[in-house]
Amino acid sequence: MRRLNLRHIEIFWSVMTTGSATAAAALLHTSQPTISRELKRIETITQLVLFKRANAKLVPTEQALMLFDEVKRAYFGLERISKAADAIRQYKHGQVSLACLPAFSQTVVPVVCKHFLDLYPDVAINITPQDAPLLNEWLSSQRYDLGLIEDSVVPGGTEVECIFTADTVCILPSQHRLNAKTILQPEDFAGENFISLAASDAYRNKIDSCFDSRDIKRRLLVETHSAVAVCATVAQGVGIAIINPLTALAYAKLGLQVRRFALSIPYTLNMARPLYRPYSPLVDSFIGSLRQCCQTFALQLKEP
Repeated sequence: MRRLNLRHIEIFWSVMTTGSATAAAALLHTSQPTISRELKRIETITQLVLFKRANAKLVPTEQALMLFDEVKRAYFGLERISKAADAIRQYKHGQVSLACLPAFSQTVVPVVCKHFLDLYPDVAINITPQDAPLLNEWLSSQRYDLGLIEDSVVPGGTEVECIFTADTVCILPSQHRLNAKTILQPEDFAGENFISLAASDAYRNKIDSCFDSRDIKRRLLVETHSAVAVCATVAQGVGIAIINPLTALAYAKLGLQVRRFALSIPYTLNMARPLYRPYSPLVDSFIGSLRQCCQTFALQLKEP
């Protein structure tokens, strides 16, 4: 047996909504004879009497009205599918999941989210802060769309790209005597109260080497795993520190003084993208916002 197809449903819908074969033909960009012929085919296939003619108009029968109830439900379903496709194409729905070091979740990521959501206000962003090595394990397990890490070591099952690099910087309280200098030498830290990252931190080891090789003694008052905690402690006037430039930029807006360090200790922000998650244009757009914000950070660090 022949079955109804989508073209039949479209013709039936058009006749029911316009009330005539001529108007339905105009709506569907076809001829009135074509509409009349297809209506007869529909009645043959369904074995229903759907219309009666009255003064050049098609009057639907009770059977037509009952069938139209089913067609409306199908049409509304197709309309929902069409709207869903539009929403997906225009990024009105969707989510980007991001795992990163805690310092990034408090400094870089909020700025990137603001830039991204200005472009795609209906997209949800899920941010999960975590320290290494668990962060790398999560990225390897393909649990997140994107990761932000410090290490250049590539977590298994991901591709890593360095997206930002700049030297670490010195941070000081607003009323410190060393604020008069634009560049601080290692000797400037001699005898100063110093707020340090934890002993296990890779950048802490590089900073210590700069002073140890010159036999410069600092007073290590506070040690912490958190770069944000370092900045907050310095802002209280407890001491001075050397920290990554991204966290320093965030706290400079709150009154912390940032100065260049005479020795170069490069700091990198690396982007890790899992290889086996479904491709998402939204993630590409988020990466675009990330790149643009990193360019802005680099320009800010060049300012005096």
